Amino acid sequence: MSKIEKFRKEYLGRSFVTVMGLFIIFLTLAIGAFLFYKGVATFTVHGHSVGEFLFSADWAPADIGEGGTVGAAYFIVGSILISTLALVIATPFSVATALFMTEISPNLGKKLLQPAVEIFVGIPSVVYGWVGLTVLVPFIARVFSLPYGYSVLAGSIVLSVMIFPTITSVSADAIRNVPIEYTEASYGLGSTRWQLIRKIIFPAALPGILTGVVLGLARAFGEALAVAMVIGKTQAFPSGLLSPATNLTAAITADMGNTTEGSEWNDALWTMALLLLLISFLFIVLIRLAGKIGEDKR
Repeated sequence: MSKIEKFRKEYLGRSFVTVMGLFIIFLTLAIGAFLFYKGVATFTVHGHSVGEFLFSADWAPADIGEGGTVGAAYFIVGSILISTLALVIATPFSVATALFMTEISPNLGKKLLQPAVEIFVGIPSVVYGWVGLTVLVPFIARVFSLPYGYSVLAGSIVLSVMIFPTITSVSADAIRNVPIEYTEASYGLGSTRWQLIRKIIFPAALPGILTGVVLGLARAFGEALAVAMVIGKTQAFPSGLLSPATNLTAAITADMGNTTEGSEWNDALWTMALLLLLISFLFIVLIRLAGKIGEDKR
């Protein structure tokens, strides 16, 4: 192959990668700009305040004309509560599984657990929702003697199963990336395996584990279909874990197709979508901070 051909292939490959990278940046900015344009209409066109949207519980937007209310506090509180509880449930199991896969039984983890975790990632969300609807919801109703099992608890359990593979995979990678010298030095000083895990491996891998936790929380906030199938979609603040609730994604998916383009109701739903985008950006910042902490420790 001549130098000209080598240069041409290298130039074409580099140009293609550059164009694709710029396209992704442009696409992200375009989506953000579009959501911002649609989302701020609630405040600029229909005259509602940010405080009303975030803190009011009066949700009755008008589909024709003006004069409705757009208090989305029910949905925001439901999203925070369900996602946080799902994270609390999933994180201990995920970190324990990651430690087992990498430190306790690496062979079993590589041959059995890792493929199982990857299978969980590929299962469609509607399957999780259907299993939750037909198995988990009746189970909760029967165990707690409730007329129905649609609840915050049901949504959190379904979400915890869905984010379990994400946290587990990222945590396992973080643990594997702990320098082998740390392990050798720890054993050389007479540490047991549990002392190694507790005092060396876990602290060193903590920034990566936190990254996995934040990624899991981001997916929990953005999940719509599976959660909507099991939480009951009741527009009220949940009085407990066994109470039905609603969240941002459930409201968007259920109502967006039933509203008139440009109406107060339609624009309020776009504002919810903008809020989710801002939350996603917040999670990205948290991930960057976790990575920065890891670099500083090294």
